Amino acid sequence: MSEVFEGYERQYCELSANLLKKCTSASLVDGEQKKQKLSEVKAGLDDAESLIRKMDIEARSLQPNVRAVLLAKLREYKSDLNNLKSEVKRILSTNLNQAARDDLLESGMADAQMVSEDQRGRLLMSTERLNKSSDRVRESRRTMLETEELGVSILHDLHQQRQSLLHANSTLHGVDDNISKSKKVLTAMSKRMSRNKYIIGTVVAVLVLAIILILYFKLKN
Repeated sequence: MSEVFEGYERQYCELSANLLKKCTSASLVDGEQKKQKLSEVKAGLDDAESLIRKMDIEARSLQPNVRAVLLAKLREYKSDLNNLKSEVKRILSTNLNQAARDDLLESGMADAQMVSEDQRGRLLMSTERLNKSSDRVRESRRTMLETEELGVSILHDLHQQRQSLLHANSTLHGVDDNISKSKKVLTAMSKRMSRNKYIIGTVVAVLVLAIILILYFKLKN
């Protein structure tokens, strides 16, 4: 797992939870306070989009098996960001006039409490998503470690096979050298045998000639 991606991921999760809280607060206030909080939320959305882009770039630079896992998580974060944007639009579109606010106050805080409960539910859902994301991160890291251990084992086996091949190659070179030396010895022996045959032939010829001469002189006397 990429530590860079995990860093961006932690920043985004913290930022997302913070933005959700600010949206909840903005929906419960009016006037300048609402404008201030919405302004902070918009700035936070820009930061969140920047983190999403950074995570996307980092994920696409990793190995295919890791990239697939991270891009799947990234799609969830993009969906979460779109939900935050929709929430901001909903708050902006809510433009109650003073009479409606008076009616709301007169009718009690039932509706406001309902909205609060709804926002609290969304916050709990966001927290649950963050916990699930953390679990997936841990599972992905475990898978990466297992893959890394398998890769190290394969590299070790390949190294041993390479050493065996190098040893076999060295042995073959030694055998080839011995064959070359044997060939030279045999060639020298062949040359000596040829010379010996020539010498023996010459000696035999001389002896035959000497015998012939001896017989000739004896027969002549």
